[in-house]
Amino acid sequence: MLIRDQDCDQDPDRWRAFLVDQGFGHFVAAGRDRLVPVVVPTQFVLTDTEIVFHLVNTNPVFAALEENPNALMSVAGDWAYIPGKWKAIGDEDPARGIPTTYYAAVQVTGECTLQSDPDDIASVLTTQLDALEPGNDYVDPTEHAARLRQIRAIRMSIGSVRAKYKYGGNVDQDHRDAVADRLTQRDEPGDRAALEHLKRTR
Repeated sequence: MLIRDQDCDQDPDRWRAFLVDQGFGHFVAAGRDRLVPVVVPTQFVLTDTEIVFHLVNTNPVFAALEENPNALMSVAGDWAYIPGKWKAIGDEDPARGIPTTYYAAVQVTGECTLQSDPDDIASVLTTQLDALEPGNDYVDPTEHAARLRQIRAIRMSIGSVRAKYKYGGNVDQDHRDAVADRLTQRDEPGDRAALEHLKRTR
């Protein structure tokens, strides 16, 4: 992922909040000597030190991880298409505006630990349920012993983190404000998220 200086922000509070809010990404395992990596769209939970999730044990990603435990979780979101004419202010010609897309993206790399023991899998499931259904009552996952044998858990340590926030950092504040006004008028889900990111540049 190309990250230009104006789009780079390594503030851990910011990228952590983004990962928690999104909660869904593409898990990528390169394996060893493969023509293409294995890519798995999946839900996950971020803890203080790792990313945890589970997959059915027949998923081909496990073979790749056994070859090479280092993997990547790629998460992108909060995207909003920006028409070229939105970027024209004053006497600038709207027809000459260059469209773009505002978005955030975070990529985490780390070493994965695979867990097949039912108690270890249940621990990961509990972490996920506590994050996704806080306050809800559910039986101890170990009570689903037969189903636990059908899945494996993954704990990925947080090694390196690359964070990108592409929200008009290459233009001046007047141009960013003009886009923000249009986003406010359009008011689609991605627009509201983009506006929150734009506020950080003011």
